Amino acid sequence: MNAPVTYEELAALMKGRAGVSVDPQEMAKRPDTTFEELELDSLGLLGIVAELEKRYERPIGEDAETCKTPRAFLENVNAQLTAGV
Repeated sequence: MNAPVTYEELAALMKGRAGVSVDPQEMAKRPDTTFEELELDSLGLLGIVAELEKRYERPIGEDAETCKTPRAFLENVNAQLTAGV
């Protein structure tokens, strides 16, 4: 079974794919802060989805690309990664 994507992993992906530095502990404390507030744009989010699809060798789907907050994104992605396992 795939391990769920964590705030730490999301923060690392935001830095690596979009050049956006976010403290994962702060993001975990305030998971409903919008990606816009964190200065992550839709192209950055698309890059993160693409990286996760490559890493887990599974399609993530378009719903993840429209998530507005880290909490919604992680819930969506982790539900898809653990579905049917």
